[in-house]
Amino acid sequence: MNHPECPIAVVMAAGKSTRMKSQTPKVLHTVAGRSVIDYVLQAGIDGCGIDEFVVVVGHKADRVQSYLTERWGNAVRFALQDPQLGTGHAVQQAEALLKDFDGDVLTLAGDTPLVTADILRRLYTAHRKSGAAATMLTARMDDPAMYGRVIRAKDGSVLRIVEARDAGEEERKVDEINASIYCFRAPLLFEALRKVRPVNNQGEYYLTDVISVLVEKGERVEAVTSPDPNVVMGVNTRAEMARAAALIRTSVLEKLMDSGVTVMDPANTYIDITVEIGQDTIIYPGTVIEGETKIGARCVLGPHSYIRDSEFADDVSFMMSRAWQARVDKGVSVGPFANLRPEAIVGADSIIGSFVELKKSVLGQETHVCHLTYIGDAFVGDRANVGGGTITCNFDGERKHQTFIGPDSFIGSNNTLVAPVSIGEGAFTAAGSTITENVPTDALGVARERQVNKEGWAAARRKAKRKQP
Repeated sequence: MNHPECPIAVVMAAGKSTRMKSQTPKVLHTVAGRSVIDYVLQAGIDGCGIDEFVVVVGHKADRVQSYLTERWGNAVRFALQDPQLGTGHAVQQAEALLKDFDGDVLTLAGDTPLVTADILRRLYTAHRKSGAAATMLTARMDDPAMYGRVIRAKDGSVLRIVEARDAGEEERKVDEINASIYCFRAPLLFEALRKVRPVNNQGEYYLTDVISVLVEKGERVEAVTSPDPNVVMGVNTRAEMARAAALIRTSVLEKLMDSGVTVMDPANTYIDITVEIGQDTIIYPGTVIEGETKIGARCVLGPHSYIRDSEFADDVSFMMSRAWQARVDKGVSVGPFANLRPEAIVGADSIIGSFVELKKSVLGQETHVCHLTYIGDAFVGDRANVGGGTITCNFDGERKHQTFIGPDSFIGSNNTLVAPVSIGEGAFTAAGSTITENVPTDALGVARERQVNKEGWAAARRKAKRKQP
C-alpha cells in the first residue's frame, strides 16, 4: 500500500467506563447535541482529511458498532478488543486490518469530545514535516491530576511517558501531560507494540510505552503542545461530561453571537452544536434549543422555551413554549405555554396562543388558535378561527381519526369536534357545541341542549335549606 497524504485513524472505544455508571457506552453519551465519539471522528475528518477509521470496540461492542455503522457507513471498520488489556493492547487489535499499510497512523481516544480539527491538523503537519517516528500531543496543566506525565531529556526531546498511577514523587511534579493522541509511522508503531510488556501497577499494555521503546531504538519522537489544555480533556464521569458540554456550548454561543444572533444571557441559554440560527434573532434566558433544529432570521425566542428537532422560518415569536419535531412558518406567534408536538405544522402569520397543544396537524396561513385548545390529527384551513376551550376528539380508544376545518371557518368557544368530522369552508359552529356530524360550507352548526330558565328556583332552594334542622 502506498504512503497516503492522509493518515488512517485508530480510535480507542473499548473501555467499560466504570466511573460513568451507565448502561450506555461512554463514547455514545451525548454532549451538546452530538455523541462523544462523533466529535472525535469529525475532528479527524476536518483536521487531517481522514476517510478511514479503525475503531477498537470492546465493552458493548455491538451497540457501538451498530451506531457508528449507521452514522458513518464505510468510513469505519472495527477491531475487537476482548479482553481489554490496556491502550497498547487496543491498538494492537487494529494491526490485522492495517498489515499492508505503510503510511501514518493517527491514534485517538474516543472519549475526548473537545479535541479540535485545528490541533489535529497542527499535530499531523508537524509529524510529516519532521519525519519523526512518532509525534505526540501534549498540554500543560496547573493540576495534572491523573494524566500521564511527559518526561523530557535536558535537550527537550521526549524520553518517555509515565502514567500518573506509576509516577514517582518528582515525576508527579511535571506539569506537561500526555493527551493520548499520537501520529506514528505504522510499521514502527506495530513493531514497537510487540516489545511492550505489562510491567506496571495495572498489569496492562500501555500505548505510552511505545514512546520509550522508540527512543531506546534511536528513533525520533516529537511533541506538539496544545495552547488550550481543554482540548485533551477526556470524559470519564458525568461531572466531566457536564464540564465538556459547558465548554462546547460556550463556543457555540460565541459563534452564534459573532454571526449576528443576540443571546441575552449566555450563562442561562443552552444550544446544541447541531443548531442553526439566522441573523438578528434574539434569544432570551432559559431557552434550550437541541437536535437538528433550524431557526430563521429575526425570530424572538423565549424566555423559558424548549425547541428540539424543529424548523422555524423568519420572524417567528416563540414565548415560554415547547416545540418538538414541529415546523413553524414565517411570521407566526406562539405562546406563552403552547405545546407543538411531532408533525405539527403552523402556516405563515398564524397565532398559537396560551395553553394550546398541536399534534400531527396542519394549520393554514393566518389561522388563529388563541387559547386553551387541543388540535390533534387535524387539518385547519387558511384564516380559520378556533375558539378557546375547543378540542378535537381524535381517538376513540382504538384508532385515531381526522378532523377537517375548512378555510375562513369559525369554531365557537368550548366546542368538542368528534372525529371523523368536517367543517366546511366559511362555516360556523356555535359556542358550547358537540359537533358529531359534518357542517356544510357557509352553514351554522349548533349541537347543544336548549336553555330552560326555571323561574324562582334559586329562592325556593334557599327557603328549603333554611327549614332544615
